[in-house]
Amino acid sequence: MLEEGFPEQAIRESDCSVLNYTFDWSVLWREPYGELLLTGIFTTIHLSLLAWVLALVVGILVGVARVLPNHLTRLVGFSYVQLFRNIPLLLQLFIWYFVLPLLLPRPAQSWLYRNVPDLPYFMSVVGLGLYTASRVAEQVRAGLASCPSGLYEAASASGLSTFHVYRYVILPYALRIIIPPFTAEFLTCFKNSALAMTIGVMETTGASYQIDSLTYHGLETTTAASLVYIAITLSVVLFMSWVERRVWLHGMIGRRS
Repeated sequence: MLEEGFPEQAIRESDCSVLNYTFDWSVLWREPYGELLLTGIFTTIHLSLLAWVLALVVGILVGVARVLPNHLTRLVGFSYVQLFRNIPLLLQLFIWYFVLPLLLPRPAQSWLYRNVPDLPYFMSVVGLGLYTASRVAEQVRAGLASCPSGLYEAASASGLSTFHVYRYVILPYALRIIIPPFTAEFLTCFKNSALAMTIGVMETTGASYQIDSLTYHGLETTTAASLVYIAITLSVVLFMSWVERRVWLHGMIGRRS
């Protein structure tokens, strides 16, 4: 039975429009749609890379803070992870772009909107980077926890300070172990960049939706966007597999695959 206010004729017309759909793949390269899609792809790539660099730096620092013997640094690291990891990324992007600027003094708001070029893009990098950093921090913590206790003892017995123990001994070992989960986190960061369209960033997904709204050929654009995501993620997986083989340490890190 049809719901009230949703006539049968409307359903039939909708079905007919789907059945009569005519594919036009030329929207993927015809001006100006091809350029719009290409720009969106490049935006996705450099937005994801910048967010990943931020996530790596912050995540490594927070991950190390979570295992240091100092209770204050552990508390700071724990608080950061729980705050950023447990709030949905979409909500965090809204907070960064719509809420935080309003909390600044009026002169600071004016300066921000007037002098920061492409503010939605900048806020997307910050929001995505800090969110991903909370996940990276947990991977780093797991890698550090998997290091043999004798490694810490040997490094400390050699006279190294706590900073140098982590800088030259523990972190290089732990980072080799967690390359596979790091790869997964980067791919998650890359795919999460699609949420930047919600605050006005025209990345791959946003560009495909915009082309759809102009041409009514959403099947072609979403198919192209999906193929772009698959191609880039597979390229990342192959590259990180090569990196993993290059940094593998014989006799120290499991079995070489």
